Amino acid sequence: MTDFHYSNDFTRNIDAMVYTCGYEDCKPSHSYGPAIRSGYMIHYILKGKGFFKCQDKIYRLHAGDAFCIYPNERIYYEADVKDPWSYSWIGMQGIKIRQYLERTSLYNTRCIHPGEDSELLRCHERMLEASMLSENKDLRMNSILYEYLYLLTQKFPREDLSPQEKQNYYVQEALRYLETHYEENFSLQDISLQLNIERSYLYRLFKSFVGVSMKDYLLDLRITRACSLLSETGLSISDISRSVGYEDPLYFSKLFKKKKDCSPSQYRQRSK
Repeated sequence: MTDFHYSNDFTRNIDAMVYTCGYEDCKPSHSYGPAIRSGYMIHYILKGKGFFKCQDKIYRLHAGDAFCIYPNERIYYEADVKDPWSYSWIGMQGIKIRQYLERTSLYNTRCIHPGEDSELLRCHERMLEASMLSENKDLRMNSILYEYLYLLTQKFPREDLSPQEKQNYYVQEALRYLETHYEENFSLQDISLQLNIERSYLYRLFKSFVGVSMKDYLLDLRITRACSLLSETGLSISDISRSVGYEDPLYFSKLFKKKKDCSPSQYRQRSK
């Protein structure tokens, strides 16, 4: 058995990371469980067969199939007595893993059939190779993980989103965009264009779910970041303005004063 395990006390603050990967040639009737796992794991069957039990369902699987384990779900799996399986696995942790998997058919069924020669299989192979690196293995492994998750969304997309789930998806994507692009000078319409939905519809959804408008949410992000830069750096007001998405420092100062009841310079002086 080849096994890599990585432990990190700060995984709760990370979007997605690999915490284990490995490969095993199982003996006849080799089993695991009933038990639960602490993270998400996807096993890819390379040869042989066996069965996987989860959520009171039994999946009889063979080479080319893959099964997914969710944290704290009671599971059991066992290799066939005559033709035991061999598999590789990738274990994932992070605050965004569930959200990513909810975009795939693994949300409904814990098993998929990528086939015996697929891009997903090559990710498993590259992951094992990366686990042997002596330096920067975490960077390489996590880069493969994001490619892996992306492939899952493309090859096995979830097709049965309820209207409520679609709405939640749009809002989560809008939040993600705002939180990762607030430093840039962009139009809120850019977000609706990316999601391919009407601007007014997205605005209504966002305010309904989040409680504030997209414009106000973006302003809060930018002003909060500006406050940090004013307190922690010696950057000029113009530099800070550009660093939070405003090309015009006078306009930025006007917005800042309206939000904080003082100018950026006054805020910096008070924070010393």
